[in-house]
Amino acid sequence: MSNDLYLAALQAMAKSHSPYSRFPVGAAIRSGTGTIYAGCNIENASFPEGWCAETSAIAHMIMGGDTAITEIAVVAKRKPLITPCGGCRQRIAEFADPRTVVHLCGTNGIEQSVSLGDLLPKAFGQEAL
Repeated sequence: MSNDLYLAALQAMAKSHSPYSRFPVGAAIRSGTGTIYAGCNIENASFPEGWCAETSAIAHMIMGGDTAITEIAVVAKRKPLITPCGGCRQRIAEFADPRTVVHLCGTNGIEQSVSLGDLLPKAFGQEAL
Protein backbone atom coordinates (compact mmCIF):
# COMPACT_ATOMS: atom_id res chain seq x y z
CA MET A 1 0.00 0.00 0.00
CA SER A 2 2.89 2.39 0.67
CA ASN A 3 4.09 2.00 -2.91
CA ASP A 4 1.62 4.75 -3.83
CA LEU A 5 3.53 7.10 -1.51
CA TYR A 6 6.80 6.19 -3.18
CA LEU A 7 5.34 6.82 -6.64
CA ALA A 8 3.91 10.19 -5.55
CA ALA A 9 7.29 11.19 -4.04
CA LEU A 10 9.07 10.10 -7.23
CA GLN A 11 6.69 12.15 -9.39
CA ALA A 12 7.17 15.16 -7.10
CA MET A 13 10.96 14.80 -7.28
CA ALA A 14 10.71 15.14 -11.07
CA LYS A 15 9.30 18.66 -10.53
CA SER A 16 12.09 19.78 -8.20
CA HIS A 17 13.56 23.23 -8.75
CA SER A 18 17.15 22.54 -7.70
CA PRO A 19 19.45 24.34 -10.17
CA TYR A 20 22.04 25.20 -7.52
CA SER A 21 22.55 21.93 -5.68
CA ARG A 22 21.37 19.67 -8.50
CA PHE A 23 19.96 17.53 -5.69
CA PRO A 24 16.27 16.89 -6.46
CA VAL A 25 14.17 15.52 -3.61
CA GLY A 26 10.54 14.42 -3.46
CA ALA A 27 8.29 13.65 -0.51
CA ALA A 28 4.77 12.32 -0.17
CA ILE A 29 2.56 12.31 2.91
CA ARG A 30 -0.44 10.17 3.69
CA SER A 31 -2.78 12.20 5.88
CA GLY A 32 -5.16 10.97 8.54
CA THR A 33 -7.94 10.96 5.93
CA GLY A 34 -5.85 8.79 3.60
CA THR A 35 -5.20 11.58 1.11
CA ILE A 36 -1.72 11.78 -0.40
CA TYR A 37 0.04 15.13 -0.60
CA ALA A 38 3.38 15.49 -2.37
CA GLY A 39 6.08 18.11 -2.54
CA CYS A 40 9.51 18.74 -3.99
CA ASN A 41 12.44 20.86 -2.95
CA ILE A 42 12.41 24.39 -4.33
CA GLU A 43 15.71 26.24 -4.23
CA ASN A 44 16.25 29.97 -4.29
CA ALA A 45 19.28 31.99 -5.35
CA SER A 46 19.23 33.48 -1.85
CA PHE A 47 20.45 30.21 -0.35
CA PRO A 48 19.25 28.79 2.08
CA GLU A 49 15.84 30.39 1.58
CA GLY A 50 14.46 27.44 -0.37
CA TRP A 51 11.94 24.83 0.74
CA CYS A 52 12.58 21.17 1.44
CA ALA A 53 10.36 18.58 -0.23
CA GLU A 54 8.83 17.62 3.13
CA THR A 55 7.99 21.28 3.84
CA SER A 56 6.26 21.56 0.45
CA ALA A 57 4.27 18.38 1.08
CA ILE A 58 3.21 19.59 4.54
CA ALA A 59 2.09 22.91 3.05
CA HIS A 60 -0.04 21.06 0.49
CA MET A 61 -1.53 18.93 3.29
CA ILE A 62 -2.49 21.98 5.35
CA MET A 63 -3.92 23.75 2.31
CA GLY A 64 -5.91 20.59 1.58
CA GLY A 65 -7.53 20.83 5.00
CA ASP A 66 -5.74 17.90 6.66
CA THR A 67 -3.70 18.18 9.84
CA ALA A 68 -2.27 14.72 10.56
CA ILE A 69 0.55 12.75 8.95
CA THR A 70 0.21 8.97 9.21
CA GLU A 71 3.21 8.12 7.02
CA ILE A 72 5.67 9.83 4.73
CA ALA A 73 8.03 8.73 1.94
CA VAL A 74 11.17 10.61 0.92
CA VAL A 75 13.29 10.03 -2.19
CA ALA A 76 16.35 11.75 -3.67
CA LYS A 77 17.78 11.06 -7.10
CA ARG A 78 21.43 11.17 -6.03
CA LYS A 79 21.29 9.64 -2.52
CA PRO A 80 19.59 6.39 -1.64
CA LEU A 81 17.86 6.24 1.74
CA ILE A 82 17.73 10.00 2.21
CA THR A 83 16.26 11.06 5.54
CA PRO A 84 14.45 14.31 6.30
CA CYS A 85 16.76 17.06 7.55
CA GLY A 86 16.55 18.10 11.20
CA GLY A 87 14.24 21.02 10.51
CA CYS A 88 11.86 18.83 8.51
CA ARG A 89 11.90 16.16 11.20
CA GLN A 90 10.62 18.81 13.61
CA ARG A 91 8.04 20.00 11.06
CA ILE A 92 6.83 16.44 10.57
CA ALA A 93 6.62 16.00 14.36
CA GLU A 94 4.22 18.96 14.51
CA PHE A 95 1.65 16.88 12.60
CA ALA A 96 2.65 13.32 13.50
CA ASP A 97 3.57 11.21 16.50
CA PRO A 98 6.70 9.21 17.31
CA ARG A 99 5.17 6.04 15.77
CA THR A 100 4.61 7.68 12.38
CA VAL A 101 6.38 5.69 9.69
CA VAL A 102 9.01 7.41 7.54
CA HIS A 103 9.83 5.46 4.37
CA LEU A 104 13.37 5.96 3.06
CA CYS A 105 13.37 5.34 -0.66
CA GLY A 106 15.89 4.58 -3.35
CA THR A 107 15.22 4.92 -7.04
CA ASN A 108 13.62 1.44 -7.08
CA GLY A 109 11.19 1.93 -4.20
CA ILE A 110 10.98 1.85 -0.44
CA GLU A 111 14.18 0.38 0.96
CA GLN A 112 13.81 1.02 4.69
CA SER A 113 11.05 2.20 7.02
CA VAL A 114 11.75 3.81 10.39
CA SER A 115 9.66 5.58 12.99
CA LEU A 116 9.74 9.33 13.42
CA GLY A 117 10.66 8.65 17.06
CA ASP A 118 13.81 6.89 15.88
CA LEU A 119 14.72 9.84 13.65
CA LEU A 120 13.86 12.51 16.22
CA PRO A 121 13.87 10.89 19.67
CA LYS A 122 13.46 14.05 21.72
CA ALA A 123 11.27 16.22 19.54
CA PHE A 124 10.31 19.67 20.77
CA GLY A 125 6.56 19.40 21.32
CA GLN A 126 3.65 21.57 22.34
CA GLU A 127 3.99 20.36 25.92
CA ALA A 128 7.30 22.25 26.13
CA LEU A 129 5.62 25.60 25.50
